Amino acid sequence: MRAAMVVHPASGLGRAGRIADTVAQRLRGAVDDLVIVAASTVEESRRLMEKAHGTSLDLLVVVGGDGSAHQGVQFCADTGVALAVIPAGTGNDLARTLGAPKDPLEATDALVAAISSGERSTIDLGRVAGGPWFAGVLCAGFDSAVNERANRMRWPSGPRRYDLAILAELARLRPGPLTVVEDGGRAELEATQIAVGNIPFYGGGIPICPDADPTDGLLDITLVGRASRFDLVKMLPGLRTGNHVHNPLVTTSRAREVRLGGAGGGANGWVAYADGERIGPLPVEVSCVPAALTVVGRAA
Repeated sequence: MRAAMVVHPASGLGRAGRIADTVAQRLRGAVDDLVIVAASTVEESRRLMEKAHGTSLDLLVVVGGDGSAHQGVQFCADTGVALAVIPAGTGNDLARTLGAPKDPLEATDALVAAISSGERSTIDLGRVAGGPWFAGVLCAGFDSAVNERANRMRWPSGPRRYDLAILAELARLRPGPLTVVEDGGRAELEATQIAVGNIPFYGGGIPICPDADPTDGLLDITLVGRASRFDLVKMLPGLRTGNHVHNPLVTTSRAREVRLGGAGGGANGWVAYADGERIGPLPVEVSCVPAALTVVGRAA
């Protein structure tokens, strides 16, 4: 087996860099050849992965968080190269869905055992029309506005930046016109946010689409209708348990293809994010591609 290990040393406030040598040492006992690639930026990671295409890799191991995993998905999707994720970031939502232990070294040992036993499975992926693949959740509305604001901020660092961004976006909360087309069915309404999930989690374990199954060939949609600041604040605690789906302002559905836009299907000022990465302004169209990604281990 020929494998490459991609490390984003800054992931998890430097955790990925600190454990990289230990992870590599343990992996070398399970594969015939291991190439180590360290990338300091998403752009560098993308370039290095593109360069690695055509080198007859069997396995790509990503040591990092969901942003790092997102780049790994772009490399492996629909190619037959298997993906494994060692959770060393802040979110680790894909690794969580794939059943990896929370501790990265325990996850490495589990990966070594799965490689040795030949255990592999496939999961679905979402794909943005004319854009990237995503393994997790695509969102637009309030939560993507928080991402936009946090990405513009230079202070403070870490989770506090997102806390302040949430407060700022709550202060300027305005529901907007949204058109949702699901497998041909069309709805136009006022909404606060929408999430289209291939897996249940985003944002570090928040089950925004709690029943999403990455092996069922469908995307789960969680839509928050016209909500006030008070409505949204009241709803937030339930997000951690998945109970938000029982709120009367929330509707859920499933579809193979989803198109999101503003009034009449055009722009509405919202920006879409997928796997925490900026996709761009609405409208966007996404589809579920069944069994598009091979992973080492068993999809949880």
